[in-house]
Amino acid sequence: MGFEGNNCTTLIFTYGTLKRGFSNHVLLQDLMRTGDAVFKGTYQTVHNYPLVCGPYRVPFLLNMPGSGHRVTGELYAVSARGLDRVDELEGTSKGHYERRPILLMAGGNGNEEEEEEVAAEAYYAHKNFEKEMWMKNGGKGFRAYSEKEARGYVKRKDRPQNLSFLDHVNIFISSPSASA
Repeated sequence: MGFEGNNCTTLIFTYGTLKRGFSNHVLLQDLMRTGDAVFKGTYQTVHNYPLVCGPYRVPFLLNMPGSGHRVTGELYAVSARGLDRVDELEGTSKGHYERRPILLMAGGNGNEEEEEEVAAEAYYAHKNFEKEMWMKNGGKGFRAYSEKEARGYVKRKDRPQNLSFLDHVNIFISSPSASA
């Protein structure tokens, strides 16, 4: 099966639950098995972006370049079919996330002069709530969604089913801040 992955033309940057070791990575594993995704490596954003947690410790990258940190994540090449599956998971048609361009560089190993920039796409929090999400997080983000940030993450199937994800986002944003 030497042809595997040659239809994987869209590069997507994963920074949260789609990464290896996190709950939604099963989707990418499934896509890799069918030749609809190829792991390209660990990458870091060229520019600073806020990476924050929303309700249920769900991670959000905010399309606010210049704030936050350079974010580390994983790069995958996906096929059109794979992209449809990831878009569905990320709720792009429901106003949860927006898939937009991002500039990356490999590894973040300190050799920035030699690093080549890679244009990819990332799933940002929908613009309808990104500024509120940034304020709710106290204008603080993190460099990577690690096990520490993911502690307390609640899988979709374990969340109250009577509310939509956007309902959860709105409740999170409008609730009084609790000390984390």
